[in-house]
Amino acid sequence: MEILNYAFMQRALLAAVLVGITAPAVGIYLVQRRQALMGDGIGHVAMTGVGLGFLLTWSPVWMATLVSVLGAVLMELIRWYGRTRGDIALAMLFYGGMAGGVMFINLAPTGSNANLTSYLFGSLSTVSESDVTAICALAAFVVLVTVGLRRQLFAVSQDEEFARVTGLPVRALNLLTAVTAAVTVTVAMRVVGLLLVSALMVVPVAAAQQLSRSFAATFAIAVAIGVSVTIGGTVTSYYQDVPPGATIVLLTIGAFIALTALAAPLARRRARALAAAQPGGDPAECAIPASRKATDGVGV
Repeated sequence: MEILNYAFMQRALLAAVLVGITAPAVGIYLVQRRQALMGDGIGHVAMTGVGLGFLLTWSPVWMATLVSVLGAVLMELIRWYGRTRGDIALAMLFYGGMAGGVMFINLAPTGSNANLTSYLFGSLSTVSESDVTAICALAAFVVLVTVGLRRQLFAVSQDEEFARVTGLPVRALNLLTAVTAAVTVTVAMRVVGLLLVSALMVVPVAAAQQLSRSFAATFAIAVAIGVSVTIGGTVTSYYQDVPPGATIVLLTIGAFIALTALAAPLARRRARALAAAQPGGDPAECAIPASRKATDGVGV
């Protein structure tokens, strides 16, 4: 393929695959915890890290990772202790992160708004070898946590009180989930962009839930959707010269709409098959047991 002849596209496709795996892998826990927009908030905080990276002439990816992790931990602390004014504190954290990013990158000698735009909305041509190295290392951490601790994370995401009673370290697992989400945001920002990464963490999971209710199947389908749309969006961006982040998100939403339309007739077909399997077409809860019918016959 022509697209593979270019080194920058090889790097972009590798990054896209890793993003397609990691974003839904973390997103499934955020959806279960009803924190679907957490990735969006972390993305705002990560902007400060990108700006600091340019200002201090250090890797923006690693600096964004550090700042995002600190921001995610602070978000969890606010969730635990900020009972009354927590929403205001979170708002200030998010908006302060965005403002800090814009300020730092403009103060940097080599920074400009053009540099910031590539991190906000993604850019294929700017994915460097050092970015790929960082993305691979961070993606390995995300996969290790989300797959290796899937039972514990799922239990905490479903019911914190029950998980606490069973002896699980709920607060530690909540912090780990927040940190993993922060790492995922920095993994995805070079491909999707900080402002759009939350969609890739949530929408593939919502699309997978249209076809399956089991955790394992939903996880697998969501990752498959994530990889498909990130590769498809990256290739489309190359050939059509359109923004990669926006293309990937629109493809993800398209997949959600298609699977939602497919799920309705499948559900009706399963319901008809279940009804046909019952004696006389009665629903399962209305069917008369054979022993009861025999007793009634004797009585007559």
